[in-house]
Amino acid sequence: MTIPDQVLVASARAVQGADTAVSTAAIRPPRGTETAAASPAQGTETAASTIRVPIVLFACVHNAGRSVAAKVLTEHYAAGRVDVRSAGSEPGTAINPTVAEVLADRGLSTGAEVPTLLTRDGVEGADVVVTMGCGETCPVFPGKRYLDWSVADPAGQDRPSVERIVDDIDIRVRGLLADLGIDIGSPSQL
Repeated sequence: MTIPDQVLVASARAVQGADTAVSTAAIRPPRGTETAAASPAQGTETAASTIRVPIVLFACVHNAGRSVAAKVLTEHYAAGRVDVRSAGSEPGTAINPTVAEVLADRGLSTGAEVPTLLTRDGVEGADVVVTMGCGETCPVFPGKRYLDWSVADPAGQDRPSVERIVDDIDIRVRGLLADLGIDIGSPSQL
């Protein structure tokens, strides 16, 4: 690891736990797919006229509430223009039923979601990594954009509290998509 890489890793670790963004590089095509005509900031490969879809990973502790809500909302708004993944540092056994109900009331299903273990490969394969409470357990790699969202854990919360948590995540997801250049129009909040 070079000195600049060490500084980037140290800087990324220093802000873990704060509601901040750390960008160690623009979103770019995976290694080996860059072309001279590529536009890394927009994730496109113009020489081949193909659009490179950015990969966003949402990570929390149990991958049962916050990260699942973020994944489902992102998939809804991005409509295939983002490859969305989620994982947890200590995956639970099932999706939080109250989170699932709140999303279902918005017309969104968590039926395909299964708590998944957060791995180094999963983080390394993402362009953007959004952590929500998994802190130091999330590996940091140079060239990734890291966001740490301070979002309350919905585990054990009552329905109105979970609704506020999902509303918070919804706003953050729409902001992230705007940052990525993904136009979602002017949807009303689900």
